[in-house]
Amino acid sequence: MSQYAQFSKTSPELAAVIARLPPSPLLGDIQTVRNVAEAMFRGPQAQDALKRILPPDSTYTVHDHKVPVDGGEILVRGVIPTFTEGEDGTFPLLVWYHPGGFALGDIDQSDAILRALSVNQRISTLNVEYRLSPENPFPAGHDDCYHALKWAAENASLLNASLGKGFVVAGQSSGGNLAGSVALRAAEDPFFEGRKLTGQCLQIPSVVHPSAWPEKYRAELLSFEQNKDAPILGTDAMLQFLEWLGAPADHPHFSILLHSAHAKAPPAYIQVAGFDPLRDEGILYAKVLEEAGVKVQCDVYAGLPHGGHQIFPTLDVSRKFQADFVSHLPWLFKGGKVVTEDSDNVLKTLQCIDTI
Repeated sequence: MSQYAQFSKTSPELAAVIARLPPSPLLGDIQTVRNVAEAMFRGPQAQDALKRILPPDSTYTVHDHKVPVDGGEILVRGVIPTFTEGEDGTFPLLVWYHPGGFALGDIDQSDAILRALSVNQRISTLNVEYRLSPENPFPAGHDDCYHALKWAAENASLLNASLGKGFVVAGQSSGGNLAGSVALRAAEDPFFEGRKLTGQCLQIPSVVHPSAWPEKYRAELLSFEQNKDAPILGTDAMLQFLEWLGAPADHPHFSILLHSAHAKAPPAYIQVAGFDPLRDEGILYAKVLEEAGVKVQCDVYAGLPHGGHQIFPTLDVSRKFQADFVSHLPWLFKGGKVVTEDSDNVLKTLQCIDTI
C-alpha cells in the first residue's frame, strides 16, 4: 500500500461527477482518443467557464510567431498585457506547454487561461504548439519545446518581456514533463548564461518511464498500480501514450527523474492529483529536487483524477488547483523568494477564477 494511498479517496462531490465519466475513455486508436479527448476537455462546461474568464480585448494583444525547428517550424502565441500607468513597458515571461499525453491538444487548449493570466498577473505568456506523437515520435516534441524556449530568450523584446523580471516554464501533464525537461536542459546550456530560468511549474507531470524506475525508489512508486483504474487516465492509457511517444525509457529528456542536473534546476512548484497513476512520481520528483538543494513547493489534491480540474472546473478542488497555481507564480518569478508586492495582481486573478 502506498504511503500516499489516502490521496486516492474521493469526496462525495468528486465521486458524483466521476460517476458520469465513461470507463477508460482514453484507450483506442489515436483518432478515437483524440475525438474523445476533444469532447471531454473542450465540452460545454469547460468552454463556458473559459469564456467567462476571458479579459476584454482592449487589455492585451496577441501575436503568433513561427519558430524554426528541425525539419520544419512550429507555432507559438504570445500574449502581452496592454500597458497601464506606472509600468515601464516590459513584463516577466512565462512559457507554457499544453497537456495531451504528447499526442493530443494544440495551442488553443490553454489559450483563454493564458490570456487571463497575462492581463491579471501582468506577465507576458508564450504558448507553444509542439509536434505530436505518434506522427512525430520522441524527441521531436521535446526538441520543439526547447527550440521555443531558446527562441523566447532571444526574442524577449518581441514579447515585451524582461527576463530579469522573471522567466518561468510551466505545463500540465505531458506539458509538465516538457517544462521539467527543458528546465534541466537549459540549466546545463551555456546559451542561458545571463538569462537563466527563475522557476518551473509542473502540473500533474510524468517524470519517469515505468520501465526505468530506479530500484531504490520502487517502494515509493505504487500509485501506477494502486490507481491503475482511475478515471480519465488509467495505467493502460498512460502506457499507450508512452508507446506512441516512443522515448527510450531511460532517456533523461523524458525520464527527468534520472537526469544528472537536478541541483542546477530552478525553483519548482509541483501540483499532483491524488487519484492519478502519476501521483507518486510527482511527489517523488519534488523530494528528489529538494534533496538536491532546489527550492520546492508541492501540493497534492486528494481524490482528484488526472486532468479532472480541467474537465470539472467549478469543483472546489479544481478552483483550489487553479488558485494555487496563480498564487505561486510570484514566488517562481522571483526565483523562490517570498514576495508580497504582487498580492494585488494575484487577487485579481483569483477573483477571475471565482467567476467560473
